[in-house]
Formats: sequence, C-alpha cells, structure tokens
Amino acid sequence: MIGRPVTLAAISGAHGVGGEVRLKLFGEGVESLKSHLNAHRAFNDGALTLTKLRDDGKGGAIARFAEVADRTAAEKLRGTVLTVPRASLPPLAEGEYYYTDLIGLAAVSTEGEALGTCIAVENFGAGDVLEIERANSKRFMVPMRPEAVPEWNGERLVIAAAYAAD
Repeated sequence: MIGRPVTLAAISGAHGVGGEVRLKLFGEGVESLKSHLNAHRAFNDGALTLTKLRDDGKGGAIARFAEVADRTAAEKLRGTVLTVPRASLPPLAEGEYYYTDLIGLAAVSTEGEALGTCIAVENFGAGDVLEIERANSKRFMVPMRPEAVPEWNGERLVIAAAYAAD
C-alpha cells in the first residue's frame, strides 16, 4: 500500500493557448490538492512540475506545468493522471482512507465468506461507494458506511452480509 502512488487529479484538456491545462480534482478542492504537494511541486515521479494552480470556479482547477510550453503540448496531456508517492501524503485520522488504500483489498462477508476484490471506489455525490468484483467476474457495489462495511484494514474489507447478497 505505502509504495503505491496516489492519484490526486487528471488533466481533462487544454485551457487557452499558453499551455495551461484543466484539471479534474479527486480531492476536496484546490486547497486540498495544494496541501498534498511536496516541496518540489512535482507529479508523476518528477515528470511534471507545477508552477501555477488556481480554482476554475467549477469544482476543478487550472494549472501550468514547467514542462508544457503551449496549447499543443497541453492537449497531448489530456487523460494524464497526476500522482504523488503515497508516503508523501499527510497521515490520516482514524476512519479516513485514500482510495488507493482500498483498491485491491480482499472483501469478505461478516460471516467469513470470500466475496471478491475491491476494484474501484466511486463517489456520485452521496458518499463513497466500493465496487467489488467476484471471482466469477460479476460486480456489485457497497456504500462505504459503517452499517455496510463495519470493519476494514490494510488487508481486507468486511462487508455486512445483507449488502453482499447476490
């Protein structure tokens, strides 16, 4: 878990002609993104160095990277995810998690039945939802709430049996 990079944002396209890009943020706004950056302001193992960041007023951000000189270069970055090393992020409080910490965890029911593996964490506005893939490739979703996921740690997610029914 600790060695896995954490995705903080994705480049959704170019902004203007000077090389700026639009960012889709996966945290809680621009200030949250700023708080997760290291002193070097580097993403993707140093491949992109942030020089400017501002709120776009629509829930995303506008950014400029030292390595991006013009709109053509910015357009080529569409779809690029921006990651930082997991170890560079601040420690979490009790009950908090980064999505990357949940993805790949084994899921078991409160009755001990193996359910599958967490393959994604989504948030459609009402809270986080785990997507679990069973061994037969069928998938189901579970809200990340205490009544549905009463226990989890770095090795597994325990899902209430009522939420794991076929």
